[in-house]
Amino acid sequence: MKTNCFVLMAVGIMMLATGCGRAVKDDAHSHDESLQLTAYNDLFEVYAELTPPVAGDTCEVVAHFTLLENFKPMENGSVTAKIGDSEQLLDTPTRQGVYKFRLVPAAVGEACISFDIAVPGGISRVVTPVFTVCGDSHEAQNMAAELKAASANGVVFTKEMSWKVDFATDSCRREPFGQVIRAMAQVQPAQGDERVVASHGGGIVSAAIASLVEGSAVSAGQTIFTIESGAMAEGNLAVRYSEAESAYRLAKAGYERKQSLAADRIVSESELQRAKANMEQAEAVYNSLRSHFSSGRMAAKSPINGYVKQLLVRSGEFVEAGQPLAVVSQNRRLMVRADVPSRYWKLLADITTATLRVTSESHIYSFEELDCDVVSYGRSIDLSSPMVPVTFEVRNVAGLLPGSMVEMFIHTRGSRKVVTIPTTALIEEMGNWFVYVQLTPEYFEKREVTVGQNDGLRTEITSGLDGTERVVSRGAALVKITQLSGGLDAKSGHQH
Repeated sequence: MKTNCFVLMAVGIMMLATGCGRAVKDDAHSHDESLQLTAYNDLFEVYAELTPPVAGDTCEVVAHFTLLENFKPMENGSVTAKIGDSEQLLDTPTRQGVYKFRLVPAAVGEACISFDIAVPGGISRVVTPVFTVCGDSHEAQNMAAELKAASANGVVFTKEMSWKVDFATDSCRREPFGQVIRAMAQVQPAQGDERVVASHGGGIVSAAIASLVEGSAVSAGQTIFTIESGAMAEGNLAVRYSEAESAYRLAKAGYERKQSLAADRIVSESELQRAKANMEQAEAVYNSLRSHFSSGRMAAKSPINGYVKQLLVRSGEFVEAGQPLAVVSQNRRLMVRADVPSRYWKLLADITTATLRVTSESHIYSFEELDCDVVSYGRSIDLSSPMVPVTFEVRNVAGLLPGSMVEMFIHTRGSRKVVTIPTTALIEEMGNWFVYVQLTPEYFEKREVTVGQNDGLRTEITSGLDGTERVVSRGAALVKITQLSGGLDAKSGHQH
């Protein structure tokens, strides 16, 4: 099986401090006596707790496997753990998301544990940070004591707890972050996304769909209206159709007759071509009327799949040829027009991305989700309003309603790299902002930060983080509640 090995991140070896949360009495070993290793690849988070390793002695490794796509436990699958020449294969977890291995490190010195996880199509490997294999138990205990870390603002939030709720962590980023322009915008239909249904002749119009209203779904080629002109002396559709049919049949018969005469050279080639042209012209008129004419009525059909955006006539009204009857919209591509203050005009040429939020929702849609393109921005302003229009074209994956208002965060190019975190990681308390920094996947430190700009999805951090940390990006409020409650209930902890 092909090995897909990439160690994207490794978080250092540390211990949970005593007094940072209620200890789980049923644990086979205390957190204070174990090394804790955290590692990531593109698919998994692995959090391993192990007894201080001594060369030649059995080392118990309790590993928690979390799927990064949803931060839920890995429920099944085989995993091979290896340290040096010692390895063990487990086909199933000891309990959901948790595998218990027994490994024997052979030599004193630096080592790491690799976990080979069976995934569809191959193996996904996660490798822990390097740690030290000691020569005896006394040395191992001293090493554990030296690695012991604590935080005055620490809180324990076990994997079993995080697996049961909407929880996730994410890495800080150091990235370019330009000016963010926040503006309200209006959703408008895109060019080509709407089509007008027009009458092909004069007469009395009637709806062909029961309870036809704005918003009714229609399909391409479906008859929306019928136009009847049987009682009209002029412009009678039935008469026009009959005349067109007779003219076509007459022209066709004349052309076929001249074809046979041309074979005997009785009719010249030019006369035959004129007869053919007359027939084709009459046929085009006849087919045009026939495609929209049935049972003495002219049909007005929808040219596209979509919904009726606007009804321009009512049943019983008289319409003329070419008169618009309705507007049909696909509502697949839309224009979003934002009006931004003119002081940002020089920045508009450097727009890199934008995010959008429907005013009635909390979800922020990214440029990629909307398949968004910058169409244009204004080069002048109206004297009555010192605002510059900026127009985007988006794919309507968010169920946007033409005419509605949305909030936009327009992101411009920047050269200065700053630390950013997901906006959802922030917790506000009395005007101050805090995040929960991951020390281990079960131990988090509450830290005050200073925020800068945000684009709806990510927020600039001007102080409090150095860009190397990992923070709680979903579920920070739950971690806060746990901290305020004074720790976890003993029954909620995991049992080794």
